[in-house]
Amino acid sequence: MAVTRESVEEVIQQVRPHLQADGGDIALVDVTEEGVVRVRLLGACSGCPGAMMTLKMGVERMLKEKVPGVTSVEAVPF
Repeated sequence: MAVTRESVEEVIQQVRPHLQADGGDIALVDVTEEGVVRVRLLGACSGCPGAMMTLKMGVERMLKEKVPGVTSVEAVPF
């Protein structure tokens, strides 16, 4: 099953308020045919030492649960 950009964006919209509450944000960059979701961490998230943990244990876990076909989430640098 192909992962759609729209289905990924819906989940990111659910995550975004939690990141914004801590001064950060997240932007969807790309979704590959292999199910890899590429995002850009913004604001406080871009320099946070815990950003990778948030990305993997939070965003990736939620996307895998809610969007069938997502294989991983990667942060894309500026």
